[in-house]
Amino acid sequence: MTQSMKDKVVLVTGAGRGVGRGIALEMAKAGAAVVVNDLGASLQGAQEAGLSPAEEVVKEIEAMGGRAVANGNSVAEWDGAHEMVQAAIDNFGRIDAVVNNAGILRDVLFHKMTEADFDAVIGVHLKGSFNVSRAAAPFFKEQASGSYVHMTSTSGLIGNMGQVNYAAAKLGIAAMSKMIAIDMQRFNVRSNAIAPFAWTRMLDSIPDETPEQKKRVEGLKKLVAERVAPLVVALCSEAGSKVNGQIFGARNNEIYLFSQPRPIRSAHTAEGWTPESICETVFPAFEHDFYPLHKSGDVFTWDPI
Repeated sequence: MTQSMKDKVVLVTGAGRGVGRGIALEMAKAGAAVVVNDLGASLQGAQEAGLSPAEEVVKEIEAMGGRAVANGNSVAEWDGAHEMVQAAIDNFGRIDAVVNNAGILRDVLFHKMTEADFDAVIGVHLKGSFNVSRAAAPFFKEQASGSYVHMTSTSGLIGNMGQVNYAAAKLGIAAMSKMIAIDMQRFNVRSNAIAPFAWTRMLDSIPDETPEQKKRVEGLKKLVAERVAPLVVALCSEAGSKVNGQIFGARNNEIYLFSQPRPIRSAHTAEGWTPESICETVFPAFEHDFYPLHKSGDVFTWDPI
């Protein structure tokens, strides 16, 4: 593997397990020094006891001859986000890339979802991605370089049942990534989003009682978390410096470029519209182009490659 991230410093949030761990290890293999951030919490956000997952990943990186430091701050806290960015500066002298990967789940059908369910997921995914990105922004601006990679999801881009909170956060992250790209391009800073397909502990709660559910879960178990990492490294490397404001998907050996919303039909009238004329004219004209209520699994129907 080439040292495409040699002398670079990368902060990876939620890097103690799963996709984040794979990214941290791949960054180290590419030559980067890594701040391995992980709260060491359960999927619901509760603190877990025992050895820190972040410290375990640091040991793996050091064992391969790399440089890394563990950080246990919460992305959901403004001060914590600034402290993890400062950890990069204090330990390695700079910061070149931020990978916003930390996340929790509180899946529940919308009519049963509590305010706490919604706020907790928004707080970690959307607000957390903002907190960490904002903390790194002054350093990126001053050095006139930097790369953000944010984890979105097909739950937000397409849809999934029981994930109003998660989908709202993930679609918000895709939009935020684009806005960061627009605001920061003048400073030679880029921002992209990835929808990762991977079997991790975040998917353990998916029901597998019916034959259809069992088939879906078996398919998901084929998705290797570590295969998301090469795309992340590529986007943060100098060779990826012209890629900005895009939304990608990574699914084993497949890489996707997602579309972004644009008008696909239009209707106009010289007289102006009334509610009645819209129902009589516009809706019937548009209905063949209406999007069905697809879920992610309805779109990605083939086995991972």
